[in-house]
Amino acid sequence: MNLLLLAVEHNTPFNYFPIALQLVIAIGFIIVMMGATHLLGPKRKTNDKLINFESGIPSVGNARQPMGIKYFLVAILFVLFDVEVIFFYPYAVNFRFLGKDGFMEVVLFVAFFLCGFIYIVKKGALDWED
Repeated sequence: MNLLLLAVEHNTPFNYFPIALQLVIAIGFIIVMMGATHLLGPKRKTNDKLINFESGIPSVGNARQPMGIKYFLVAILFVLFDVEVIFFYPYAVNFRFLGKDGFMEVVLFVAFFLCGFIYIVKKGALDWED
């Protein structure tokens, strides 16, 4: 057993060769496929192909018109609380190992986000009526 441990070289640059090789092959594959579709693909540009297509509904108005900030606030809040839920999975897996200290840290984590949520509600970020 000790003989096998002595024979294994520890952390040499050659140990990273498979990762570099996979990266080179992946980038090469992307370049070859994009080049092939560019060279072999059809090149007929007609007016019908050049217009914007949005679910079959004709475009109306300018695309640069301002949009309400409420949509972006709700999107950011969704991402924030979605990330919070993702952090619960490692805690759930290690629930018994973390014990009382881990439970108190999760309670503080949830309290922090709850304070943020209360602040958001009080500021009216979720009120859609103007």
